[in-house]
Amino acid sequence: MLEEGLPRYSISYRGETLLEPSPLGFVANEGDFSHHLQWIGCRIEPFGNRYTLNRIKRSEIDCRANRLIVSLADSTGRCFDICFHVANNDVALRYELPRWGETGSVVIQREATGFNLPDHATTFLSPQSDAMIGWKRTKPSYEEEYEADAPLGKASTYGHGYTFPALFRVGDQGWVLLCETGVDGRYCASRLGEGSPDGLYRIEFPMAEENNGNGTSEPGFALPGVTPWRTITVGNSLRPIVETTVMWDLVEPRYSSRHDYRFGRGTWSWIIWQDNSINFDDQIAYIDLAAEMGYEYVLIDSGWDLLIGRERIAELIRYAAQRHVGIFLWYSSSGYWNDIVQSPTGRMDDPIVRKSEMRWLRDCGVKGIKVDFFGGDKQETMRLYEAILSDADDCGLMVLFHGCTLPRGWERMYPNYIGSEAVLASENLVFQQHFDDREAFNATLHPFIRNTVGCMEFGGVVLNRRLNRTNDGGTIRRTTDAFELATGILFQNPVQFFALTPTNLTDAPAQAIQFMKEIPTTWDETRHVAGYPGQYAVLARRSGDRWYIAGVNARDKALTLDLELPMLAPGQTVTCYADNSNRQLIVKPVRIERRQTLRVTIQPRGGLILIASDYSTVSLPRYSEGEIPYSSRKHCRK
Repeated sequence: MLEEGLPRYSISYRGETLLEPSPLGFVANEGDFSHHLQWIGCRIEPFGNRYTLNRIKRSEIDCRANRLIVSLADSTGRCFDICFHVANNDVALRYELPRWGETGSVVIQREATGFNLPDHATTFLSPQSDAMIGWKRTKPSYEEEYEADAPLGKASTYGHGYTFPALFRVGDQGWVLLCETGVDGRYCASRLGEGSPDGLYRIEFPMAEENNGNGTSEPGFALPGVTPWRTITVGNSLRPIVETTVMWDLVEPRYSSRHDYRFGRGTWSWIIWQDNSINFDDQIAYIDLAAEMGYEYVLIDSGWDLLIGRERIAELIRYAAQRHVGIFLWYSSSGYWNDIVQSPTGRMDDPIVRKSEMRWLRDCGVKGIKVDFFGGDKQETMRLYEAILSDADDCGLMVLFHGCTLPRGWERMYPNYIGSEAVLASENLVFQQHFDDREAFNATLHPFIRNTVGCMEFGGVVLNRRLNRTNDGGTIRRTTDAFELATGILFQNPVQFFALTPTNLTDAPAQAIQFMKEIPTTWDETRHVAGYPGQYAVLARRSGDRWYIAGVNARDKALTLDLELPMLAPGQTVTCYADNSNRQLIVKPVRIERRQTLRVTIQPRGGLILIASDYSTVSLPRYSEGEIPYSSRKHCRK
């Protein structure tokens, strides 16, 4: 709609207003396209996208939607379109710019795009940090703490607004999840600015200080061109939030690959044994651990080039191959925008050096790389992510990102991309007791916020009671073993490097180790079961013909739930991993009731897992809160 030349949109769902009239438009070096606009026309087109993707929450997706394309013009007559993608529980919007005569490029200086929440909504947000702070001046890196059910308009910790994704509860009317997708080297990544008390949050571009001031905060692209999609997922419950695939529905692969990448599980010495473990003998121990567990990979972290050396790394790779284990190696993104000294440095930011390094990795038999310490969201940094991914694929290498931005549709855009940290991850459990004390709280946020929009390289499932090498010092884990096992299901990433140690083979419960030997990392289906962010979370995931229902409780007292489990057959017996009243792991058979419900109790900071095979015995249609007619016979309203 246009109100006195100002473009606006709103979203209602099942009679409830979830977004009030919200601003649209942008200001470019070519003019102001947010005010004094004229209505040109609109049209509606059907949209369908059926695809398979084995790195996200579902393996087969059939997206159906309608697209409303609204054409507007500025006071000089230059036209542009706003495209709205409308599916059952998802709305997305972007700006589509034509070539204006001889003008073949544009710089977007700011966007007016906003999201106006009803004034009784509450927020679940992570603040954007200052630039150039933290370890060796490497922030922002999407690792700030969330606050649950905070009021609208509350000032963020650093005064720079909030990172995507952003979750809002609109009282009893429903939920709203905001994010963006399709960001690559042709635009910058964005965030939400500070909210106003009446609930308006606007898109903001990166801070000028990010990446030590290198690169512009204002994205530029060739015309015709488009901006990334801003996504809005809504529902009366959290189910559409958990199950949405809109991040991948709207994008296409940026390049094809001739390589067939193998996903799976891995071990990782650094997460518990830390820097001193980057030596030849300890890496042999972790390769042996991976082989004993039946895992596919080992990650060797920072300093390997100096502490082990390239010749002995090649020897480790050969040894691992004999044990049917592949190697990932760590790299710094490097160079002129932070103070990092962890090596290897200077190998990923220089395109000539990077290509040579990739060829060396390929020739040695390395399977993938973990690239760390990016510290910015500018378009220049997005180009670096994309260049690393593209060059790595040329050499058959998978890529993990750490100390990094949020992935924005990258699982579908880049065939060798396998996950990003972009979360307050497991390394913080070693660093400070505060994060162990908050582990359960944070774990019940991620399935509804961070991990629902993209792969999350968390590095979890800690079975040490004390987070040091000898399991007798350092920070103290507050969660139960069942809780930790459940996070291996709740947290999704196609290659998971778990925080297991060689001593866990004897000091952890044998049933926990057996579970971890069989845990999958790729999923064919994901279903919301129950939960509330910051309190508890229960999801169901299917791998092949086996369902895993996993839940965790962040509360200080036991939680009893009546779970509806339509994916299981009445009378079916499932295997249950849980905690007894002494917080010790127990494994027992449980029978599903006739109405496919089950009453369970999850202990304080405890967990629950139900495992069931025989998926074929139950017919389970894909859930939708409402159906959008797949038709173009609609009316446009000015």
